[in-house]
Amino acid sequence: MRLFTLLAATAAILPLALPAAAAPLDANTINRIADESFNHSQVMQTAAHLTDQIGGRLTNSPAMREAERWTQEQFRQWGLSNVHKEGFDFGRGWWIERASVRMTGPRPLQLRSIPIAWTPGTSGALAAPIVVAPMADEKDFADWKGKLAGRIVLVSYPAPPKDDTSAPFKRLSDADITKLDQYRQPVNDSSTEADKARYERTMFPRKLDAFLKAEGAVAWVRMSTRDNGLVHGTGYNYQVGQTPALPGVEVAAEDYRRLARLAKVGPVTLEIDSKVHFEDADTKAYNILADLPGSDPKAGVVMAGAHLDSWVAADGATDNAAGSSVIMEAARILKAIGARPKRTIRFALWSGEEQGIWGSDAYVRAHFATRPLNPDAELAALGPSFNSRTYPIRKLPDYEKLAGYFNIDNGSGRLRGIHAENNFAAVPVLKDWLSPFKSFDASTVVTQRTGGTDHVYMQSVGLPGFQFIQDPLDYDSRTHHTDVDTYDHLRAEDLRQAAVILASVLLSAANADEPLPAAPLPTQPVDTDPFHYRNPADK
Repeated sequence: MRLFTLLAATAAILPLALPAAAAPLDANTINRIADESFNHSQVMQTAAHLTDQIGGRLTNSPAMREAERWTQEQFRQWGLSNVHKEGFDFGRGWWIERASVRMTGPRPLQLRSIPIAWTPGTSGALAAPIVVAPMADEKDFADWKGKLAGRIVLVSYPAPPKDDTSAPFKRLSDADITKLDQYRQPVNDSSTEADKARYERTMFPRKLDAFLKAEGAVAWVRMSTRDNGLVHGTGYNYQVGQTPALPGVEVAAEDYRRLARLAKVGPVTLEIDSKVHFEDADTKAYNILADLPGSDPKAGVVMAGAHLDSWVAADGATDNAAGSSVIMEAARILKAIGARPKRTIRFALWSGEEQGIWGSDAYVRAHFATRPLNPDAELAALGPSFNSRTYPIRKLPDYEKLAGYFNIDNGSGRLRGIHAENNFAAVPVLKDWLSPFKSFDASTVVTQRTGGTDHVYMQSVGLPGFQFIQDPLDYDSRTHHTDVDTYDHLRAEDLRQAAVILASVLLSAANADEPLPAAPLPTQPVDTDPFHYRNPADK
């Protein structure tokens, strides 16, 4: 997931005394891991079941419930211990039974489209004329007051197409990876302006829905943010009591522009038929956990995780059945070779990542550290990203037990190394653990920090959380959150390679003499620019 730019608390990580780390695993152990992955792999079978059999796994949907059940069953069949789920408050489930959008005038035409998540259905076919009424801000409402009754409202500006300037499928060069090895100093701003601006962006869809309903509109349509027929259907009003009043659909960019052009020269009518369902029997979402027990109960825990949930335009293959399958495969491999780590290795499949990294944040708050909620109750209710810059942070008993966390969530590409996430002291240790994999082009450790996925709230409380470098393939250009995110975009060789590296790194971390170096416990930072004035034009 890269949709959210989360303002998680960051602290400059100072060099620490380097612990005495264990050497890389002995060659025999690595060879056994490689043999189990390359000659007996189950990673593609796991990925196929999550995608082809279960499909898109929207948080709290029936498909996600099935994924929660099935992944626990697999962990148990492979012999993992302490397999269980942990719940946290989330909201409504939602799923699509069927949906169709057609232009019925001036000529009949089927349009590429998808209902927007957590919007209601149409209770049968809904036909009405359109009006193109772009609205990006509450101040735009005045322009359309009294003009929307009985209409299907096209609320996006029909932005013109842009030329593609880069290849849609890419593997990283050495030069690309070298560019990642740059330290970026934290930017600290104690003002509430950034939160207020994000709050307005978060609340605007609710205000738009209320305005359209009050004006008598019957449905609304937005334009896909990508060309080439791709649609996404992402939506965020999943909280109980916040369900939109009107049906909403996303239409492919090319189809949307056609509608807008036609509306310039005459009347255009659409027919929307959207049958969707809400699930309210259980408003908790669930993380799935499984352990490979350690031989020393006092040595602590090493964790690896990926998010199991996805959007539902397709089957959530590269985002993130790929990462979930690698996590599960690493667990299977280590159990199959009879690994007996000193520390427990815990495998996590997170929920609610796509809506704001809810699952891993809930786990951190339950097990590792707490921090106050945002003092603004309205902001606090909007989730983890609005509650990640408050202090003081208070450690929980398990805080000191986490020796390291490793996350996978950047598609199906092979691993090329790891982001040290500004943790200077961890760089030599991670390089040692990756050193056997130079022939995989996977031994690079870069300083640069990454964000937008499930290691960020580990980092925000000072814990050593890391994300791997991966070849992008067509993740950003085609598959991320779209209707083509299917099994066909997974690469078996890459996922097998990733499983070997992850299993080896986890076992190295579990057997190391000392935990990975961590940051100091973050405290309220000083403003980077204490003389800054906010530009009123900035949003």
